[in-house]
Parts: sequence; C-alpha cells; structure tokens
Amino acid sequence: MAAVEYAESLLQKDEYVQGCPGCAVDRRKQLQRGLPLKQILTVWMIVLATALTIASLYPFLYFMIRDFGVADREEDIGYYAGFVGSSFMIGRAVSSTLWGVIADRYGRKPVIIIGCASVVVFNTLFGLSVNFGMAIITRFLLGSMNGLLGPIKAYACETVRDEYQSYGLSAVSTAWGTGLVIGPALGGFLAQIPIFPALSDNLSICGSCNYRLFLDPGTFLHLSCYLLLESLMCSYDALEAATEQSDIKEMEENKASKKSLFKNWPLMSSIIVYSTFSLHDMAYSEIFSLWAESPRRLGGLGYSTEDVGSVLSVSGLGLLIFQSSLYPIMEKLLGPIMISRVLGIVSIPLLTSYHYIAMLSGITLSIVLNIASLLKNVLSISIVTGLFILQNRAVDQDQRGAANGLAMTFVSLFKAVGPLGGGALFSWAETRLGADFLPGDQMVFFILNIIEAIAVLMTFKPFLVER
Repeated sequence: MAAVEYAESLLQKDEYVQGCPGCAVDRRKQLQRGLPLKQILTVWMIVLATALTIASLYPFLYFMIRDFGVADREEDIGYYAGFVGSSFMIGRAVSSTLWGVIADRYGRKPVIIIGCASVVVFNTLFGLSVNFGMAIITRFLLGSMNGLLGPIKAYACETVRDEYQSYGLSAVSTAWGTGLVIGPALGGFLAQIPIFPALSDNLSICGSCNYRLFLDPGTFLHLSCYLLLESLMCSYDALEAATEQSDIKEMEENKASKKSLFKNWPLMSSIIVYSTFSLHDMAYSEIFSLWAESPRRLGGLGYSTEDVGSVLSVSGLGLLIFQSSLYPIMEKLLGPIMISRVLGIVSIPLLTSYHYIAMLSGITLSIVLNIASLLKNVLSISIVTGLFILQNRAVDQDQRGAANGLAMTFVSLFKAVGPLGGGALFSWAETRLGADFLPGDQMVFFILNIIEAIAVLMTFKPFLVER
C-alpha cells in the first residue's frame, strides 16, 4: 500500500518512476477522455473466451460419462456427471486466493496469461480424456490453474477512470454470463465435428470421439490477453531508486492496520452477499433446464434441449445489450447497493410466476418464457456487477488481486453446492406433486425465493457497508 500511495504521489507531481508499468498505465488513465473502448473490449474478449470453454462441456458430458462405462445404470450418469462439474469449482476454490496474492506481488498480466494458457491446455486434455479419473483430474487442474477471473476484475478497475469502472466490471459480468449461455450451444456444435478423425482413429482414443472437444473454442479470443498492459503499481525495488527507504517504512507502519482482508468488513460483507446471490443463481441455472425439459405431467414444459438452447440464446443477447448500455447509467443514478437490492426484490415475484408460465402453451408460452428468462438473467448479472464494484472499491490497489481471489474462493464453494442442491431439490419436489402445501415446482421456486430474500436482506445496513 505504501508503494501504491508513493507512486500515486509521484503521478500527481507529474513525475515518472522508471521501470513501473503500473505508473505508465495510471498516467495514461488520467489522460483518458471518453469511454476507453479498447481496454473494455479486451477484458470482455478474455472473460468471454474463458466462460465459453468452461461451459462448453455440458451438451456432451452425459454421453462422455456413458462411454466411460463408469455408471452401472443409466440413471447413475447424472450422479457421476455432477462430480465432473463440481471438480472445476473445487479446484478454483482451492487456488483463487493464491492467484490473487501472486497478482498483487508480480502483476495482473502474468496471472491472466497463465490462466488463458491453462484453459487451452487443460480443456483440450479434458476433451481427450479416456476415463472418468482423467476427466476429473483435468477438470480440477483447469479450475486450479485458471486464476484469471479475480485479477481481470482488478485490471478492469485499474485501467479506466473511476466514472467508467461500472463499464469495466459490467464487461466482466456480461462476458461471463454470455459465455455461460453460448458455451453449451457452441460445445454441442463442436462436439459433432470430428476435427482430427484420422488422428483419433490411429490413436484409438475411444470408439466414438465425435463429441470430444479437441480444440478450445476460445483459443483465438484468448490471444487478446497479450494486448494487456500491466496495471500493478511499482514494486519496492523500483521505488527504492526514487525515494528513501525510511519514508516507505513510515508509510507502511501507518497503514498496517488495513492489511487484513478478513477485518475489512466492507469487503467481506460484499463477498458474503455475492456468494449468497451466486448460490441462488447456480441452483436456478440447474433447475431451469430440468424444469423446462421435464414432462408436462410433472409440472414442466416438455421442452427439448434445442428449445432450451433457443431460450438461453435470446437471454444472452438481451443481457449483452442491457449490460453494455443501460446498466452503467442505472449504476450512476442509484449506486451499486441500491441496484442489487431493488433488482433482487424484483426477482422474487418474477421467479414465482414460473409456476404459472407452465400453464401456458403454444406461441404464448414461448413469448412469455423468453421474456421471463431474459429478465431473470439480466437481473442476476446486474446484481453481481454491483457487488463486483463494491468489492473493488473496498480495497486499495495492492490488495485488489488478493481480495478478488478471496471472493472467487468463497463463491466457488457456494457454486459447487448450487448445482448439487438444485438437482436434489428438483428431484424431491417431483415426488410431492400431490402435496397440500406448495406441491411440485411451487416448492422449488419457493425455496429459491427464500435464498434470494436472504441475500436481499443482507444488502441493508448494518450488514452491507460501502467504503
């Protein structure tokens, strides 16, 4: 923190510290006029590439597990698939804080490049998995080595002026949400293309490799990480050449009390609220597809996989338009806390309406469902974006990487629970269709709303505090 404050003081004096790339970026930021499209677009491409790859396995995961022969019964395939999905989140939970600390010590760009490279390598190895164990290990390594999401949030804040921070963080959340929507559709398409059929036949990798991803769908977008400029301020080595060491030590002592992230309540409260909303969102994502594809007699919509994909595609497009245009204006008018609170409240009656949407049919059902799904995804990503802003404002630059890494650790643990809990909740609800109190899917959406309501209550003082 002392290094950051000293560098900032030099910038105010119009001085430049040699060997300090972060100083150069900060100086350029002060001279920015208008929306910094290049920086925002670069962040958007990197996060989109990562999300596309991470989500691309879902269309063919069922068949991949089936071909491994690890499940004795067809009904057990979903059980084993859950372990593959959770292994990524567990790996990310284990390593996110460490990657954040590394980003604060050595810079954002190295961690981001390593994360992009790990996605290309381990996602390709996952597609080449020959057994269940290899799939689990490669997916876990993908999560543990891909520590870019925390540093990229810090980077999005540090390379734009304060008034454009909402645009930078909105680019992160929009790209992530869009990738999670488009990724499954892209993965399903690529899974049907035998990219290297002769190679796979010669290696005898498996009997049917058509659905395996031999190429990372975000490979070319990942190349954009090399366009990044380092945003971390000077190291102590660079500053020693510009000032007396005793001055830095004095500044360090004055600021030592701020070093503990766990004692930073504005940060920790925003992380807890973020994790609670994310638990709801992950459970909703799991339940939505199950509900839409379940038969009418069980309270679902009887949709096919293609129908669900079409709905999610519309949601992804609407999300991109809203986050890139309307959200920054709303954030400027209301602030991040009020946005998260209001949109969380609106989500509750919207989710309650899903039970009644299932009573519709034909074109009416299609139109209403697309509107509801679009609104739900826009609300969820907008809530998360507001909490991103709070987290990054709660710490100074020298702790921003670690703070975002800590947030990713917490939220990854919650997200690992979300799909498992959502699937179990949905299966249990289908066994009580004739219950007197909240039968069938009414109980599912009721419990989801309870989680959402708890998260909304947390947005009030004295729990959630803005720095």
